[in-house]
Amino acid sequence: MRDPLSRPLAVSLGDPAGIGPEVVAKCWDNRDRFGLHPFVAIGDIRALRAVWDGPITTIDDPREAETAFDVGLPLLQIHSPQEDRPGHPSVAGAHCSLDALEIAVGLARSGSAAAVVTGPVSKEQLYSIGFNHPGQTEFVAERCGIAAGNVVMMLAGESLRTVPVTTHIPLRDVPDMLTARLIESRGRTTLRGLQRNFGIAEPRLAVTGLNPHAGEGGMLGRAEIEVIEPAIAALRADGWRVTGPHPADTLFHETARARYDAALCMYHDQALIPVKALHFADAVNITLGLPIVRTAPDHGTAFDIAGQDRADPRPMASALRLAAFCATQRAAAATAAA
Repeated sequence: MRDPLSRPLAVSLGDPAGIGPEVVAKCWDNRDRFGLHPFVAIGDIRALRAVWDGPITTIDDPREAETAFDVGLPLLQIHSPQEDRPGHPSVAGAHCSLDALEIAVGLARSGSAAAVVTGPVSKEQLYSIGFNHPGQTEFVAERCGIAAGNVVMMLAGESLRTVPVTTHIPLRDVPDMLTARLIESRGRTTLRGLQRNFGIAEPRLAVTGLNPHAGEGGMLGRAEIEVIEPAIAALRADGWRVTGPHPADTLFHETARARYDAALCMYHDQALIPVKALHFADAVNITLGLPIVRTAPDHGTAFDIAGQDRADPRPMASALRLAAFCATQRAAAATAAA
C-alpha cells in the first residue's frame, strides 16, 4: 500500500553522463520490491535511453505522474542541446542537470511535488558553467530563501543519523571554525528537523567531543570545556534533550546508539565514517532546515561505471523512501495543527 501522499516526488536525474539515470530507472523497475511512492523523473530522455530500454511516459504536469507511474517511468523532459554519452560529462550535461534541479525545487516549493530527491551531479562541470555554490545543498537552500548557514546535512541510515557541524574544510581548520554559537545553531536545526521530518516529539541529541576521550577533562584539549559544553548548556536551557560531549570512539556501538536519535559531530569524517561503515549501501543525505523535503543518495556520479549496468539502485531507493516518509510526517503534522 502506498504512502498517503497525493503528490509525486520530484527526482532530478543529475548529470546525464553519470549513474543517476540508471539508478532512477532501476528504481522504477523495482518500485514494488523497494516499496516506492510515485515519482517523476526530470531530465533528458536520451540519458535514460542510453542505459535502459524500459517504458517511459513523458508528461507535462506532475499531477499526471501517479496515473502514469504503473505504465512507465514518468518523465518531465528537458531538451539538452547535445546527447551525453555515459561516462563522458560535458558542459551541455551540466546545464541539463542544473535545469533539472531548478525544476525539481520549483515543483516542491509550489506544492506540485511532495519532496525533492536529487541525483548526483559533477561539481567540476557545474563550476565550468558559472555555478557558484559549494554543492546542491546550498543551491536548494538559496532557492528556498534560506541562508546556507541555516541548513544542515544529515546522513541517515536505519540505525544511525549523524550531522557534521563543519563539513568540507581541512581538518586543521576545524578547531578555529568551531564556536559555541555554531554548535548550538546546528544542534537546534537538527532537533527541529528530527521533529518535523521524522515525527520524533522529544528528540534526543548526542554531541561528540572534538579531542580524543572528549578532551580528558582538559588534558587533551579545551574545546570541550570552552566551546562544546556551553553550546550543550544553551540547548538544554531551552528544554532540549541533549547529552555530551561524548568521546567519539564510544558513541557508535549498538548499545550507545539506542540512547539517542541523532549524533552531532564536530567534523566531516567523525560523522560520515560511522554511517558509511554501518549503512554504506543505504545511507541517505537529507537537508534539514528547509521549508521542503530534500534527500539524495550518498554517492557521486561514478562516471567510471556509468553505462555498464553496474550501478546499485539501493541508495537511490533509500533516498526515495526517506523523502516520502519525511513528506508524510510533515503532512500529518500540518493536518494535526489545522
